[in-house]
Amino acid sequence: MSFRRAYRITIVVLTACLFSAMANAQQENTLTQQEKTDGWQLLFDGKDLSGWHSYAQTGTGKDWSVQDGAIMLKKKKSDPAADYADLVTNEQFENFDLKLQWKARPCIDSGVMFYVQESPKYKDTYDTGLEMQIADLACTVPDSREILRRSGDLYGLISTKVNTVKAAGEWNQFEIVADHGHLQLIQNGAVLSTQLWNDAWRELVAHSKFAEWPDFGTFHTGHISLQGTEDKGESQIKLYFRNIKIKKL
Repeated sequence: MSFRRAYRITIVVLTACLFSAMANAQQENTLTQQEKTDGWQLLFDGKDLSGWHSYAQTGTGKDWSVQDGAIMLKKKKSDPAADYADLVTNEQFENFDLKLQWKARPCIDSGVMFYVQESPKYKDTYDTGLEMQIADLACTVPDSREILRRSGDLYGLISTKVNTVKAAGEWNQFEIVADHGHLQLIQNGAVLSTQLWNDAWRELVAHSKFAEWPDFGTFHTGHISLQGTEDKGESQIKLYFRNIKIKKL
């Protein structure tokens, strides 16, 4: 076989493999047939904010929108709080496996919360909800530098052993598994595990900043929430979420 013919065959094979991979690649914000069979449901379809509302509001704040198949928060420091109020799911969840991806510009300080209670009794989502922290490494100070406040931590309570957050602009994978009190937080493959609501949990909360919040971390069901973020240096915050899906356990 001549070199030229072998070269052409190689190109054809590689091209076929490339097109096959592209055809088999899962589109963003969709479920495979196997995921549907296994009970997964999308919390975001890539098109609009159906199924979500801003905390203590009927609609969504002006700073939240959908851009290029992702939920986007675009916030300026001068914006009123109602415009970037945390997003919460309309539905509540008890035992679940939640997966999503997020990316951000530098200086992000945000989080994904769960077991959030929406009631006039509580001013903010974090009065009741537990938080898997989002903190960029570039300039989110002090959160990105302090144990218990790094990305992937159970905020204020338990820290990951290794900070696996990716550079600003890259997609991070979050997974939260809450199964009858057994909690796993997984960031880019790194796992943090704990048990909720037992004596050790109550002791942990009692020695944290949440000790003065009597209902914090006590609920066994509640809303999922995407935090509207704090400003940590940038004049305009941009944060993105996509591929948000959940399976009830």
